[in-house]
Parts: sequence; structure tokens; C-alpha cells
Amino acid sequence: MPVFTLSACDAIARLDDFHTIIDARSEDEHALDHVPGAVNWPTLNNTERIAIGTMYKQVNAFEAKKRGAALAAKNIAAHIEREVIDKSRDWKPLVYCWRGGNRSGALATILGAIGFQVTLIEGGYKAWRAALVEDLARSAPRFAFRVICGPTGSGKTRLLHALVAQGAQVLDLEALAAHRSSVLGHIPGRAQPSQKRFDSLVWQALRQFDPSRVVYVESESKKVGNLRVPDGLMEAMRNSPCVDLRLSDPERVALLLEDYDFFVQEPAHFCARLEALTELRGKAVVSDWIAKVHAGQTPWVVQELLNHHYDPMYAQSIERNFKQFPHALPMELPDRTPASFAGTATALIARESEEVVN
Repeated sequence: MPVFTLSACDAIARLDDFHTIIDARSEDEHALDHVPGAVNWPTLNNTERIAIGTMYKQVNAFEAKKRGAALAAKNIAAHIEREVIDKSRDWKPLVYCWRGGNRSGALATILGAIGFQVTLIEGGYKAWRAALVEDLARSAPRFAFRVICGPTGSGKTRLLHALVAQGAQVLDLEALAAHRSSVLGHIPGRAQPSQKRFDSLVWQALRQFDPSRVVYVESESKKVGNLRVPDGLMEAMRNSPCVDLRLSDPERVALLLEDYDFFVQEPAHFCARLEALTELRGKAVVSDWIAKVHAGQTPWVVQELLNHHYDPMYAQSIERNFKQFPHALPMELPDRTPASFAGTATALIARESEEVVN
């Protein structure tokens, strides 16, 4: 059966038409980013890809191609033995590599020769990435975002989780970015994804949503850790209606000590993060904070951080960036208990339903 080709733009529109999406690139290329839902069947694995590339440069292209073909044939045979033997004739895979060339072409040709209807993404991952960036910029303004605002420790992420539990549409950028968004927001032992992977995760999340329903999102800055929020999405968020979440200072401190448990359990890590604030707050202030952490006064330090660092920066950022915040819906939490967040989520969803009816 002949192998079909599909432009990257058409692949975006028809992604759900295929039974399996196959990434023929190496493991490292796949890990950096891939088409959402793709499985990795390397035509050349990490080590082999480097070896063949070196042979191209140090020997010649002909010898490299011979050796590469032998390795590719062996790997493709293993993939077929492991993954394809039980597939029925109507199985329709979508295949791609870096630029839609030798690696995906070899796999697609063999699958087509077996009798499967195989489709290649024209231009491979490189074309897919360009199409995804364009689609993300185009699609973000279609959604009705509600931005959950509130100073650090007010429980914005907990409210998002409560909204999810009640069936609301939620775009949790911090979860996708594996970061809590502030200078202290690095999650110990967890690396952030690449920028390309983050963009793909955001795109995949948005494509699951119904544009006729509200999407709740937190009032992020342009960067979540080291990752940049896509421009089109950021602009749409900043032009959207806001919710002003409020929680008392003692409850905010207690919430932060729960959510950032390493503040207490790993004081050395906490102090290392505090040192990043030296340029902004001065050496004397930060040194005093670190000394008090070591003296067991972490709650006091957290309150100081809120009063003298986070709250002033938050107020300036919100006023500068979120145009509809002056008209934000105030939501006062009595405490940080799950029941309080569940009740607030219920009230928000009910309000949105009323607006749709009216």
C-alpha cells in the first residue's frame, strides 16, 4: 500500500484520526519534545545516531548510509515484532522523524509494504513544531478564561484543584511547567520540561477544552520558572475577567508551610533559595532571614517574605498586567480547609452557569 503524506497543519487538525502516532527519532529527541500521544520507535537509537553522524563526517556519506541502513533494518524489525504483529489490517499509524526523511521514511515504507495505511507528517517534527506554535497563537483567544488572582499563599492552586474536582475546565500552567512560579517555586528533585515540551503540553491541554465553557487559569507572569508562557495565551489571559481570592495572613503562612514543606524539612534548600533574593532585598535582610530559619523561626520568615517581597511585587504586577482586575470578583476564604476551597469552587461554577443562562 502506498505511503501517504500529510502537512503539519493538516496533521494538527486530524490528529485523532490515527490509531498510533509513531516518533521514529532517537530517545533523547523524543524526550525533548514530541507530538502529543506519540510513542517512540527509534529507527536509530541515541548511540547509533551519534555513531552514524560521526561516520558521515569522518568517513563518507556512502559508508554511513550502509551502516545506518543495517542498524535501521534491525531496529525496525524489532519494533514490528514487538508492536505490530497483533495489529489488524485497518490499523492506521501516523509516522514522523526530524524532517520527514530517512528514518520515518524507512519505517513507513516497510509498514506500507505490509499493507497498513501509513501516513507521514510532511517536514517531520520540525514542521509540526512550527504549525503547533502558529495554532497555539491562533487558538488561545478563542477561550473564555477566568483568571484566579490572589497574593502568594492565598490558595490559587488549591482552588484550581477544587474546580477540577467539580468538573470545571482548568489550565494548570504550574503543573505543566513543574514549577510553582516564584523564586522559591523550584520543586526539589523535579526538573522542568523543555520549552518546546511545555508548549506542546499547553497546546494539548487547550485542545481538550470546550471553547463554549469557561477555562480557569492562575494569574501567572510571563515565565513559570525558566519557561515562557506562549505569547498568545498570555495576552488572552491578561485581557480576561479576574477573580480576587483572599485569605488571612496567618492562614496564608500556614498554607505555604504545608505546600512548600521543604521550607521546614529542608532548611538548607530553603536558605539557598532565599539567597537568590539578595540583590532585591539586600544582604543584611537576607542574612537575617537565613539566621532565623536556622533558629527555627521559619513561619516568621515566611510572613516577612509575604509582607516585604511577594505582596508588594504581586500588587504591582497585577495592576500593570491584568486589565480587568479592578473589576475582579472578590472571593473571601474563611480558612484553608478543603471545604472552604470546595465551597468557593461551587460558588464560582454556579456564577458562571448563571451568566450563561442570563
